[in-house]
Amino acid sequence: MLTFPLIGALVYEVFSRYVLGRPTLWAFEISYMVMGTIFMLGMSNALRQGQHVSVDLFSLRWSDRTNAAVRLVGYMVFLPVLAWLVWELGKYAMGALESGERSGRSAWNPVVWPVFLSWWLGFLLLLLQVVAEIMKAVATLRDKPSVKEGSA
Repeated sequence: MLTFPLIGALVYEVFSRYVLGRPTLWAFEISYMVMGTIFMLGMSNALRQGQHVSVDLFSLRWSDRTNAAVRLVGYMVFLPVLAWLVWELGKYAMGALESGERSGRSAWNPVVWPVFLSWWLGFLLLLLQVVAEIMKAVATLRDKPSVKEGSA
């Protein structure tokens, strides 16, 4: 849903700049803030759907249990870093809210706490999805391997 305001802001900026000869003060900041929010809020959903970039050279040849073990190790390494990022982004967003921090990137100069809050929320959702992925990997490792037909 955030794509529509992003497109609207960019179309208006192009029209204003090239047709009216009056560029906006706010379009650049709106575009990077909304695009950053789209990206941050989409990370966990991309992980849930398996849409992150991966190299399948080995994983296509491995069993489900081997893939689960490799994913489990990767997620366990990533989890503490992700938890730290969520913690620090939360402090950063709260600090920006309390201080009324502004962007300083344009004459518009909006407050930045809503963007920082969306980044925090995006990483929090990613953390929760990583926990869900860990649980899926553990469940796969706990399942008994199935015997393929024709072998025995």
